[in-house]
Amino acid sequence: MLMSFAGALVLPHMYHMTFSENPSPKALAKASWGLPLYLLLLGLPIPLILWGGQALAATTGPNFYAIGTAQALGSPALTLMMYIAGLSAASGLMIVSTLALAGMVLNHAVLPLRTPKDHGDIYHWLKWVKRLLIAAIIFAALLFHETLGKNLDLSILGAISLSGMLQLLPGALGVIYWPEGNRRGLIAGLVSGLVIWVITLVLPFSHTANLLDFIGAPLVPDYSNWHIFTFVSLTVNVTIFTLISVLSTSSAEEAGAAQACSLGALSRPQRRELLATSSADFTRQLAVPLGLGVARREVEKALTQLKLPNVEYRPYQLRRLRDRVEVNLSGLLGPAVARDLVKRHLGYKPMASGGTAQDIRYVERALGDYQNRLTGLAGELDNLRRHYRQTLQNLPIPACSVGEDGEILMWNNAMEALTGITADDVVGARLMALPEHWHLLLDDFNSGEDLHRYKHRLDLKGRPHWLNLHKATLSGPDHTEGGSIILVEDQTETRLLEDELMHSERLASVGRLAAGVAHEIGNPVTGISSLAQNLKLETDDPDILSTADQIQQQTRRISTILQSLMNFARTGNHAHANRYEPVDIHRCVDESINLLSLSDKGMGIHYRNECPNELTILGDEQRLVQVFINLLANARDASPIGGEVRISGNRDGYSAIIEVTDDGSGIPKDQLDHIFEPFYTTKAPNKGTGLGLSLVYSIIEEHYGNIQVDSPADADTSRGTCVRMRLPAYEPDTGTTISQNEGS
Repeated sequence: MLMSFAGALVLPHMYHMTFSENPSPKALAKASWGLPLYLLLLGLPIPLILWGGQALAATTGPNFYAIGTAQALGSPALTLMMYIAGLSAASGLMIVSTLALAGMVLNHAVLPLRTPKDHGDIYHWLKWVKRLLIAAIIFAALLFHETLGKNLDLSILGAISLSGMLQLLPGALGVIYWPEGNRRGLIAGLVSGLVIWVITLVLPFSHTANLLDFIGAPLVPDYSNWHIFTFVSLTVNVTIFTLISVLSTSSAEEAGAAQACSLGALSRPQRRELLATSSADFTRQLAVPLGLGVARREVEKALTQLKLPNVEYRPYQLRRLRDRVEVNLSGLLGPAVARDLVKRHLGYKPMASGGTAQDIRYVERALGDYQNRLTGLAGELDNLRRHYRQTLQNLPIPACSVGEDGEILMWNNAMEALTGITADDVVGARLMALPEHWHLLLDDFNSGEDLHRYKHRLDLKGRPHWLNLHKATLSGPDHTEGGSIILVEDQTETRLLEDELMHSERLASVGRLAAGVAHEIGNPVTGISSLAQNLKLETDDPDILSTADQIQQQTRRISTILQSLMNFARTGNHAHANRYEPVDIHRCVDESINLLSLSDKGMGIHYRNECPNELTILGDEQRLVQVFINLLANARDASPIGGEVRISGNRDGYSAIIEVTDDGSGIPKDQLDHIFEPFYTTKAPNKGTGLGLSLVYSIIEEHYGNIQVDSPADADTSRGTCVRMRLPAYEPDTGTTISQNEGS
């Protein structure tokens, strides 16, 4: 029973069927129950054949009861069928065993001694080497049969071979359940057990030499007591393996391998930076030992298995890619050669002083796979970890953690909502992989000495946001893992409320002034206008009538100034900001042109609306029409008769740029800095109030935009003025993807 158990674990063909043919975790999980079930079903007929052969007194002996039973029944067809079945089973076992041994010899003997160097097609070279090994193994088996095997009974031959394989059982179990075992103990125990096995079983039963009989040992091996010597060799193997492992120390490499292979152990790889910065670098570096074609094929295969994009540059994903390439190459070249090849050509950058950092993302991924297998204290600790992790993820304040090397380790849900970047896209990447505005903000703050930064303005999708940033340094329990956690408070709503409150106070003051002006000046002006109208009814004198018209004209001008002042007092009301809607700029310009065409001024001016129909911004349409009326009226007044006013627009990222250009005389440079000030005008006396551009500036600022004036617009003719406005373009709610500038 012990040898049967060991055989299912350490025999080459069983190992090949269990592990080599099932490289993926999903396939291995199926093989863990599928293969034992298959072997159970395969073994069920054996007792029936045994009982049938005994009952029928088959003459072939127990080893061939399958054929002997059919012969005893007197059925040639059944005898032929059992012969074919036995031949196919034996052939299948030989084929699988030969393939398994050929792969093992290739990986652990041929390739370490002769590593292929830049072959054009390494797969072709490996295929032919494996074919030669298969032929050599079959020849060696035939040679063994002709020299020793034919002299041994089939049952004792099976006992000897299985007892030899039993010597591998302590090492196999030690790898899984005893991480303290080391290489020295394993080799010493294995050699000791095999020496005793050869002396007590192989040599006596093969009639080569019986040393125990020669030295007069009290117990000589035969068909009835061979199991005693099997247990003796196994006991010596286990004892020496244990003693030497306990008395000697394990190397760091052995400790790491034991930790990775032990049952229930969790691999804790280091979070180090690779020399390769992208998947393309993997291909270039592996092309040195493997050739370009093989390297490209292996990298693409690993990317497909990990479901990664063809161009990968994130440090965490590159570490996963490196591990996957090593696993794939282990099946192709063997673990020793693959590990050495990956270590030399896909190495890490030298570590900075101060220790090593664990790959937290890797550990968390592994713990997620272990979720249902952790019990006791380990399970409780994992539940506690998940609780704190969920607390950070659901924190209503945007937060992220960053390693000392700038790698993003955590990106919570609130951070996703603020930035529009998902954690899957950004965790494991560096800060420099973020969109430029986030990269500049977070990288500058993370590398700076300030722990707090208040009311930092950041334009997102063309609209301003005000953020408070807070930073705290992190360190591991042994002070080897550094980094920082960054909290980002979105103070946009608070800032808008503060601006609205301040603006309301200003409006209250201006409103009181406007009301006083309207009351104190408006009533006398109305009286003057009435007197002028009466004067026109009381006389026919042309001079007096002309004077009355001039008086009425000036009173209307005073009323216009008062109305402009009231309009100026009502601008900048941020309460409308949350009710902005998509506005078609082309339609706004058309409406403004139609309104201006109702006036008898500028009849010879041609307006050309070149704004694209799809150009849309988020704002208040009526107030934007007011902006264009003021700008087009100014352009009309500055243009010569027959001149042209051109309105153009285009999209630039999250902003819409609209330009109003005329071919007038332009604005002197010394006046450009004052044109947006209230009551400042460049027009002739009695031609303007100086409040139009102030009103335009206030409305544009209210829409989170900016405005600038270039004059002259045409450097060659030194004529014309161009008013350029940048307003937030209408942007439907879509996610943001991170840039790939790190890989380049």
